[in-house]
Amino acid sequence: MKTKNGLRLGISLPQSFPEQKLDHAYLREYVTKAESLGFEDGWLTESILSKNFNLEPLTYIAYLAALTTRLRFGVAVIILNTRNPVQLAKALSNIDQLSNGRVIVGLGIGGNSAHYPAFGIPSGRRVARYEEAIRVMKALWTEESANLKGEFWHLDGARMQPKPLQKPHMPLIFGGHSEPALRRAVKLGDGWMAAGSTSTDESLVSLKQIRGYLADAGRSEKDFWLSKRLYLAVDDNESHARERLSAALSHQYGGSDQSQVGLAATPSHLVDVLGTLQEAGAQHVLLNPAGDHMKQMDLLMDKVIPQL
Repeated sequence: MKTKNGLRLGISLPQSFPEQKLDHAYLREYVTKAESLGFEDGWLTESILSKNFNLEPLTYIAYLAALTTRLRFGVAVIILNTRNPVQLAKALSNIDQLSNGRVIVGLGIGGNSAHYPAFGIPSGRRVARYEEAIRVMKALWTEESANLKGEFWHLDGARMQPKPLQKPHMPLIFGGHSEPALRRAVKLGDGWMAAGSTSTDESLVSLKQIRGYLADAGRSEKDFWLSKRLYLAVDDNESHARERLSAALSHQYGGSDQSQVGLAATPSHLVDVLGTLQEAGAQHVLLNPAGDHMKQMDLLMDKVIPQL
């Protein structure tokens, strides 16, 4: 969705279910409604190992793509080091073909390597493994016969079909807020998204940094996706909104204090925050209601988006 002031808006998709049971009719209604309302893209996260009932994003996208015709689908972010890049490249190519070129790939290195043993991965050389995995996927997506002799993977005339429908491949959107992560996004990616767990003020600082790195690299901001995931609860009563937001995020992140994460706001306050993000260089904001997804989407359409 492109607002009157030029800011593009995406919406998160229901993915975690506290009742541990899927409501297929609700999922179909939500995603088709998001598309009919004009949202540009729908987004998921990845949490393979979690106590929460959380759908795996790639198989979920394949299902959602069959229900829609226009809505694009992104994951922010796939923890790349816990995936085999050859198999991941194949799966993403298939989904891009099945969705008629509607996939956006978010990639991240993750906060730590605590889960690596469960995936049979050594904890060392995290960044080197991550960057090489990206090279492996790009080679398989763009080369008829891929050759790569790396530290972790060797491709010797490797052929993979189908290639992604989008050329040269699906947009790669990076996460991370450290200086190396931001520079890596500029060097290897097609865009960057500020994390939802990072405050708006911190994200504004990161936006300024990455825009500077883009200028240093001679890259145009017009060709680079700059976005922010915004966890939110919107209500005319901000204290009520904060209660709902904190409860939803505490469930998502395992019961820890989430009182400072996301935005609990009245509609007018949210409009102000979106304006501040746009002024700082964000071209896109992922609106991520934390609970009450359908009601929050309706409220956004009725009371927020008309003001933008």
